[in-house]
Amino acid sequence: MRLTPIALSAAIALATMASAGHGQKPDDQIDARSLQLTEQARTLQSGARYSEAIDLLESALAVDPRNRQAYVGLARVAQSQKLPGKAIRFYSEALKLEPNDVNALTGQGEAYVQRGAVERAKQNLERVKSLCANPCPQATTLASVIAKGPPADVVTAQVPAPTTAPKP
Repeated sequence: MRLTPIALSAAIALATMASAGHGQKPDDQIDARSLQLTEQARTLQSGARYSEAIDLLESALAVDPRNRQAYVGLARVAQSQKLPGKAIRFYSEALKLEPNDVNALTGQGEAYVQRGAVERAKQNLERVKSLCANPCPQATTLASVIAKGPPADVVTAQVPAPTTAPKP
């Protein structure tokens, strides 16, 4: 009689755990509607129709939040709009889903350079090189972006202004 509540609790816990995994799809099966929306957004982005592309990519994520390519698409749109901080955040979301996504690591490295964080971009380059077989076009692309360095407006914003001594 004393063990009945414990046994009942254990049975409920086991039933809950068994049913939780039953209704989930494997990670490699992204909803086809989400993939279709992502592809449409890619077409719009290539035509510089960014706000429409963002709407479609957000819809793709609403349909299936595991769509890594939608996060990468949002990041690329943000980079096109000169918003590297936002792009880095979207690339990070894609990397949470697949930490070894070479394209997301490369894009994030490019966004780091665009923002002026060249050292972090070099860390991404090393990671890409370790994941990608030779020849690796992503590593070559990221290395050339790092070699060019950050945009001029970012470099001038990072240089401290000369200080003048206050006059007595």
